[in-house]
Amino acid sequence: MVRTTSTLLFSTALLAVATPACSQSDIVRTALHDYRVVTVADGFVVPWSVAFLPDGDMLVTERGGRLRIVRDGMLLPDPVAGIPEVVARGQGGLLEVLPHPDFESNRMIYISYSKATDSNSPGGTTAVIRGTFENDRFTMTDEIFEAVSAGNGHYGCKLAFDDEGYLFLSVGDRQVRTVGDLTAHPAQDISNHHGVIVRLHDDGSIPDDNPFVGQAGARPEIWSYGHRNPQGLAIQPGSGAVWLTEHGPQGGDEVNVSTPGANYGWPVIGYGVNYRSGSIIHEATHMEGMEQPVHIWVPSIGASGLAFYTGDKFPEWQGNLFAGGLAGQRIDRLTIEDGEVVASETILRGMGRVRDVRQGPDGFIYVALEARGDGETPIVRLEPVG
Repeated sequence: MVRTTSTLLFSTALLAVATPACSQSDIVRTALHDYRVVTVADGFVVPWSVAFLPDGDMLVTERGGRLRIVRDGMLLPDPVAGIPEVVARGQGGLLEVLPHPDFESNRMIYISYSKATDSNSPGGTTAVIRGTFENDRFTMTDEIFEAVSAGNGHYGCKLAFDDEGYLFLSVGDRQVRTVGDLTAHPAQDISNHHGVIVRLHDDGSIPDDNPFVGQAGARPEIWSYGHRNPQGLAIQPGSGAVWLTEHGPQGGDEVNVSTPGANYGWPVIGYGVNYRSGSIIHEATHMEGMEQPVHIWVPSIGASGLAFYTGDKFPEWQGNLFAGGLAGQRIDRLTIEDGEVVASETILRGMGRVRDVRQGPDGFIYVALEARGDGETPIVRLEPVG
């Protein structure tokens, strides 16, 4: 059953960033836990992704092309050296950063970004590289993925390792127009990477059990397809299920569980409408052979950033899924039971566009906030009260 937040929403307003010395008025009340918002570091310009290293450092990508380090609670003034040139226009730029599961032994990190190509695509394409991070410098070792796609935006870009060491990544539909025969849209064609989830080994090689291996004309790295723009990606602890959030058009942002070989319908089915006009964009909401989302947001929240919570600082939130929103400037807490979203609560609202949500190694929830334009914004964290 598809659930929407319009029937399950509990709204909490938040007016200002809190500091560690907050008063009672700065406490945010939610159904299960009360918390304060504490600034971790400030001065970021369009932060996109947050990652934690075993030595306590925090890495933050800025869309303009800089990888930043937060060390001992301070944002270092110099960006990380060795980052390749990115196509920093529109939605493109330096996107996700993710440490290898064995980072302590191999010092390897992965970076997704929009890369210039020789094609006529002004926005380039989505690429993923890996390299070593030592002495505050990134040294690229190889490019492990370059999407066969073209367009102006919707890069996807999210990265996640599962417990078996497989790397999952998302590529958006690149804003290809939805006109004419919707079944002929590139997101319905597995000979390219428009609107897909990809599954790789950590070195970029293709697992033998991927669903399209050996199928003529198919890209064997594709895990699932028919997505629009997945900008939230998280592996569920225990089950290993691949959860994602993706932008719908006007209305109809989705939560999906990506399964091998499945078609998620974009743009043939969905729950959104055309921007501004509100006219019909899909053929239907359901169609045989196409998967239904497990949750939708109407109106859209601009889904971005996704994390399961397993820490001990908020024990009543363990196992819940936290989804950020850009247009909605919010974080929703989703309760999951047997692979379904059974309840939703908005726990943060009105502080800025939420680009990333992560659980830190300390058990707190970290949030990357993005201002429109080039204004500086902070990384904050939620800390329990009482």
